[in-house]
Amino acid sequence: MLVNFKEMLGKAKQEHYAVPHFNINNLEWAKYILEQCQAMNIPVILGVSEGAAKYMGGFNAITGMVKGLLKDLNITIPVCLHVDHGTSFETCKNAIDAGFTSVMIDASKHELEENIRITKAVVDYAHERGASVEAEVGHIGGTEDNITSSSTNATLEDCLTLYNNTGIDSLAPALGSVHGFYKGEPNLDFETMDIINKAIPIPLVLHGGSGIPEDKIKKAIACGISKINVNTELQFTWSNAVREFVKNDTEAIDPRKVIGSGEKNRRDCNIIWNKIKTVWRDTNENNANRRWKRPFWNN
Repeated sequence: MLVNFKEMLGKAKQEHYAVPHFNINNLEWAKYILEQCQAMNIPVILGVSEGAAKYMGGFNAITGMVKGLLKDLNITIPVCLHVDHGTSFETCKNAIDAGFTSVMIDASKHELEENIRITKAVVDYAHERGASVEAEVGHIGGTEDNITSSSTNATLEDCLTLYNNTGIDSLAPALGSVHGFYKGEPNLDFETMDIINKAIPIPLVLHGGSGIPEDKIKKAIACGISKINVNTELQFTWSNAVREFVKNDTEAIDPRKVIGSGEKNRRDCNIIWNKIKTVWRDTNENNANRRWKRPFWNN
């Protein structure tokens, strides 16, 4: 079932775990992620960047594909279909009109006042239609959709100002994570993260979840992170597997076999499982196994 993220992230914040957000780039990625999360009986957020949406034919095509997979694969876990880094009101509106249940409006490149204006417009439109909204403060650097930018860390004051003037449902404060590969050890500002978490009642989001060590992922969750975005690790593993397959089988012409080789390697490496195991575990080890035994959305 397609849902917004308000309930799943609210419960994650309350019980100190994180819900995984995996970006999808084609049918195979969406199918694989849904199958893995269904097998593990956990909710998932499927993220779609503007570039991926264009590649896959548009928001309507993606909504139809995901809804078809939910039905044909008998997916019963909660699934949120989410725009990742929507850069304009029009992008978010088009996605919601097409059936997306959640959007991230990333107006962080603007001055705070303009960020608030754009974000508030998206929130008003989304909430009237039952969709949830994530926003960004500061700027998360790195490479996203082939666009590279530098980072600017968020401040508590700016986070409070954005939250108090928009009504957003989750917040992605830039606190040291980056998109793409890290150069050296990730340097997350846990102190500010914890301060923001205690000052703002909505769930916090960590972008750039690929490449962050498990101990830092767990510390981020303890500091209030309730949603963790992952994309680069999947891209890296899939593309390497496809290269290896083509190298070893130069006569292969069936696109299902070529593309499917990337899926097989992801299964062999258990990337989804390992990432979920990290973000889904409660910081209280006594409760760590409870969520594997029953769906979190059942009281």
